[in-house]
Amino acid sequence: MTPRTEVKYEFGGPLGASAITFGLPVLLYFFAFVCNDVSGCPAPSLLSPQTLSWAKLTAEIGWPAGGLRHLGSWEATGVVLSYYLFSLLLWRILPAQTTHGTKLVHHGRPLEYRFNGKHRCSAEFHPSTNGSQAFSSTLVHLAICAVGTYFQGADFVVWTYISENYVKILTANILIAYALAIFVYVRSFSVNTHYPNDDMRELAAGGQTGNFMYDFYIGRELNPRVTLPVFGEIDLKTWCEMRPGLTGWILLNLAFVAKQYRTYGYLSDSIVFTACVQAFYVLDGQYMESGILTMIDITTDGFGFMLSFGDAPWVPFLYSTQCRYLSVHPVHLGWTGIGAVISVFSLGLYLFRAANSQKNTFRKNPGHPKVKDLSYIQTKRGTRLLTAGWWGMSRHINYFGDWLQALPFSLPTGLAGYAILPAGSATAASHVFRMLDGREVVSDQAGGWGVFFTYFYVLYFATLLIHRERRDDAMCLEKYGFDWEKYRKLVKWRIVPWVY
Repeated sequence: MTPRTEVKYEFGGPLGASAITFGLPVLLYFFAFVCNDVSGCPAPSLLSPQTLSWAKLTAEIGWPAGGLRHLGSWEATGVVLSYYLFSLLLWRILPAQTTHGTKLVHHGRPLEYRFNGKHRCSAEFHPSTNGSQAFSSTLVHLAICAVGTYFQGADFVVWTYISENYVKILTANILIAYALAIFVYVRSFSVNTHYPNDDMRELAAGGQTGNFMYDFYIGRELNPRVTLPVFGEIDLKTWCEMRPGLTGWILLNLAFVAKQYRTYGYLSDSIVFTACVQAFYVLDGQYMESGILTMIDITTDGFGFMLSFGDAPWVPFLYSTQCRYLSVHPVHLGWTGIGAVISVFSLGLYLFRAANSQKNTFRKNPGHPKVKDLSYIQTKRGTRLLTAGWWGMSRHINYFGDWLQALPFSLPTGLAGYAILPAGSATAASHVFRMLDGREVVSDQAGGWGVFFTYFYVLYFATLLIHRERRDDAMCLEKYGFDWEKYRKLVKWRIVPWVY
């Protein structure tokens, strides 16, 4: 059985887990309603608290007349479930091969994963030159939508359905996240903890505190799997992490691109750039799909509400906020602006890839000419810790590169904020965007107040990376002991050299 250890809480313990579990859905609804295409971003009444009333606010944010029960619908839920089912079907029918992950702590053997990808992280992976299955699956979705757009243009049914039922689709994904979290939590109690067991199931080290709320949030079972008729065995965590949410992020963005065209009759360079760079970010990650098998999400964390909510509603709906904003308030960057944001993204991409490539080369072939002269610490565990090159600058220089890649997601929105005025409104605003229906979009007093929505992702991602680095540092200290303390003295900076 798993030995009892001292309980170690993260994320603020049970209280923090409860706040996140019930607070994040509220935050996504806040984003959906308060930054809108009805009155503005943010809703004008919020900028004039003295005139604020519930009746006025509900009219400005497009709150459904039927109240909470109309936030969702059976139809939208059915559509979303059909999308998940189609993604699962593509997972089953597209060509794939078996890949081994890292060894399970209590079994001494790795689990097998159904990938067809380009492998980049572990020496245990079997190399393949084919694109990954998640990547191929997304291309199938995009190909279908491309055909539909060719015949119907911006009025293609997928694009119009998403923009017209945005909140209901959000609600469906939130419900799926809760249902999935409840299912894996209840099912985790059937895990045979007399290791090693025959079915290769085990509990996550951090998900056995005995506190219901915390364990439900962090996840009890490490790699829950289900066997379904026709589809066979499915690893829920890796499937959810790489498929419906990430592909959905691209589809939401494209729906907002189409919406801008329907609204104004043209596309701004900012929304085209943002949709393209975010699609590249997703497709690049999916192409290197098997790289997730060495990430802390897969090797250490259980599958609970934290990951199910992050995969289903959080990633696609929060990360598409910039395109949603730009669909209503076009921003024209010009060649200079486009060049600037491309430069930031390219720098982040180069830093991220160069650092990871150096680490992987050193790990697999330390005698390679590119890394053979780099200094390192030989640990008592037999592994080596790089103290030179990119990894001599900071302990997680790759996180800095990853964050720099994300910064251009928000930069095109500028000093965000707008108000929507009725057709024919007399305004002295210097920049007015006139919709095809006659309404006018202006910044004026709202300018700057929308940055909470469009730049929230950048701040959230920075917080996520800082927290992840702290978790990794604690685990490495426990793993390497004195050698890690020595390493921290040589490589002082955590993520950003000379800053943090």
